[in-house]
Order: sequence, then structure tokens, then C-alpha cells
Amino acid sequence: MATSNNALGNSRDIAAAVLTQSGGHAAPYATSHPLEVKTLQLADPKPGEVLVRIDAAGLCHSDLSVINGDRQRPMPMALGHEAAGTVLALGDPEEPGLAVGDRVVLVFLPSCGQCPTCQSGEGYLCANGAAANGKGELMRGGTRLSCDGDHIHHHLGVSAFATQAVVDRRSLVKVDADIPPETAALFGCAVLTGVGAVMNTAAVRPGESVLIYGLGGVGLAALLGALAAGAQPVYAVDPSPEKRALAVELGAAAAVAPGDEGELTGTDVVVETVGKAAVLAQAYKAARRGGRIVTVGLPNPSATLEINALSLVADGKTLMGSYMGSSIPSRDIPRYIALWRAGRLPVERLLTSKGSLEEINELMDKLERGEAIRQVVIPAW
Repeated sequence: MATSNNALGNSRDIAAAVLTQSGGHAAPYATSHPLEVKTLQLADPKPGEVLVRIDAAGLCHSDLSVINGDRQRPMPMALGHEAAGTVLALGDPEEPGLAVGDRVVLVFLPSCGQCPTCQSGEGYLCANGAAANGKGELMRGGTRLSCDGDHIHHHLGVSAFATQAVVDRRSLVKVDADIPPETAALFGCAVLTGVGAVMNTAAVRPGESVLIYGLGGVGLAALLGALAAGAQPVYAVDPSPEKRALAVELGAAAAVAPGDEGELTGTDVVVETVGKAAVLAQAYKAARRGGRIVTVGLPNPSATLEINALSLVADGKTLMGSYMGSSIPSRDIPRYIALWRAGRLPVERLLTSKGSLEEINELMDKLERGEAIRQVVIPAW
């Protein structure tokens, strides 16, 4: 890519998928084109930041929720938050443990490492990281993206639907170079969230029963995580016959359509990944007395949940929210990759298809219609 000097300092031209309006886009997106691939200027990384070539970027409902307006973000914004890449440059050449050429997995929530939450081991709840993400900026303030002098916001500190990105050092984890990038990308969101919800938040024990609502990328990752943790039996609920068939192939004892749970309810753990309050209410009912209900879905902020308040005490149930799978990326991504290498987390089975950056709107249509689990964009360099 060409390099230049501008008000942001040294920069290079990159291609990125930019959203200028959150919500109000007619379907199909292949016709209305909410995402436009533009040439942007990407500034050099500051100390504590890293310039990364994007090798593969996964499509997630969190991207879709910004497009359809369920989750408002500052505009314009370069989308994408689940990716694998290669280090091109370091803002601090002496950055320990990282070098040019390293394969990395990008994660969607940086942590400051200094606040009480981070120091208590809950970096996934870092208020400073969440504030930066909410403003569409990086942890060290401001943006590194611009278009003809106008600032472009970052999506969750990553903006991975692009040929290159500048991210905070804490927004990436170094991994082995032999992992295919389209597989490595999935560890940054789908696996981190789904497997983490089971292993970290719910702390599933061998022999416990698990019921999962929703079989998208996160839901199927949760299913794989439950099986890897030794849960038995593991059940699933989803309206898609194809996704239910895949769940059974992966080891689910049964997978049924919504409303057909019947005898599958009463499990020790229920995981809700759909992001709808009505489904979460059903998941709460489906747990046994004393059961644990974990929700990872992101509903519209206006949605509310109604449950029987007495049941929290009388039935001894525990309802838990799980953000980023309650994960510490630097600790958990290597653990999950080790399980993948051992054949216990066949993450590659979640990959539906690969496409180009120019096909991003068509791929979003497939995600919206529930026709895909995880699609990956391979940007051209």
C-alpha cells in the first residue's frame, strides 16, 4: 500500500468496509449496500499499538447489529472485530513478546491492565476498554483511520474488514504461525465467547447436562466447549434443520426446533446465544431447580426480561451474563488452541464459506437470513 504524510502523521492507504449509517438499510444489503469498500488512510501505530495485516476476518451478529441499528455506534465506522493477521510494524520496536511477522488473533475488547477490574482478573469488564469501544476509538485515544482528512471510527478497537488495521497491543494475542488464518480468526470472538461461556462463566463440570439455545457461531462454539469440558448429555435448540444436523454431527445428543424442547429441559446448565429477551426467558425456565443459566446474546438495548422473581430463591437458580466468555484472551486463546490441536475443539467445522471484501454486503445477507454459521472475508493485499 502507498504511504503518505497527513495531519495524522505517517500513513498508508488501505481498503476497508465503511458504514455511514446505523439502521435504516433496506434488505437485501446486496442491493442497498450499507457497507462501502473505500480507500482509507491508516496512521502509524503509536507506542503500545501494532500495525497488522488482516489475513482473515469473520462475520458476526455483532457486526450485523450495528448495520441494522440494534446496537448504535458512532458513524462513520469501519466494521469487523473477529480476525487473524500478521504483525507488520510495532509502535514500540522494543515491545516484549511480539515481532514483525508474528501471527496474531485480534480480540474485540482491549483492557487497560491498571483499573481495579483488570487487576482483579476481570479484564473482560474493563470500563476503560468499554468506553474506548463505545466512542469508536483506540485505548490511547482518537482514531488512526481517516478518509480525505475526516476521521473514521474503529469498531471494537479492531476494524477488521480491511486490508490492514492498527490495534492496541492488548487487542491481540500471538499464536503459532501454522494455524490457518481462517481458523485462527474464529478464536477471537466465536470461540472466545462461546467456549468461555461454558468453561469460564458456567464452569461446567464433567457429567453435567447442558442445553444450548441458538446454533450460530457462538452457540456451536459453546456446544463444542461443553463437549470438551465433559458435559453429557448436550442438547441444542435452533430453527435451522441444517444447523441442528451439524450439532448432532459434532456430538449433541439431540437438537430440536424451538418449542420442541419437551423432555430436553431440566438441565444443569442452559446457555442462551440468540440475543432475544423472549428466548432468554425460555432458557431460564428450561434449567432445573438449582440450575445455572448463562446468556451471551446481545439483544436490542430497549428489550427487557421478565422472570418470576420468587423462582430465583425458591428454585435456587442462577442467572449469569457472560461478556467475551468471561475470558482473559492471553490465557484462554492458547488453551482453546491446545484443545483444537488435540481434536477436542474442531473449530474449522463452524466455517461456512470464504469471500472477498467486495462481497461483504452479500455475506451479511446470508448472516441475516440465518444461512451461515461463520463466514470469513479474505482481504486482498
